[in-house]
Amino acid sequence: MASTSSEQTSDAVQVTDSPAEESILPPPVDTAMGEYYQLQQNLLICTVAFSAVVFFCVWLTYSLPIALNYLIGACGGVVYLRMLAKNVANLGRGQAKIGSGRLAIVIGLILVASQWQQLEIVPVFLGFLTYKAALIAYTLWTAVLPNQS
Repeated sequence: MASTSSEQTSDAVQVTDSPAEESILPPPVDTAMGEYYQLQQNLLICTVAFSAVVFFCVWLTYSLPIALNYLIGACGGVVYLRMLAKNVANLGRGQAKIGSGRLAIVIGLILVASQWQQLEIVPVFLGFLTYKAALIAYTLWTAVLPNQS
């Protein structure tokens, strides 16, 4: 009986070769946090892919400067999404300050776009909102094909 308990314990503990490898690799997918990390990675990939497609469509439809304005906003949206994912992962771990850095990204993007003559506010803002469109597309994708995610 005791040997079965120790076998279960040894299965639950993940052994790594080095401390650096432990911090790079996400936990296994069979845990709840593993599923969260997988979802986080899928959302980031979906957002980057969505941004790339929209960037080339804007470039073909309008011009390269407008597309680059969009890309600046999309990069800000990816950073925002990454910070949001980290804050959600740290919920319940005693972190008192949540969300002020993310708000600074939005405000900073809009301020820079409004003050810098080469940037336009609308493409930057729409680029920033691309992560929301990617979230909606990913949600619809997983709702229609739940086993494909």
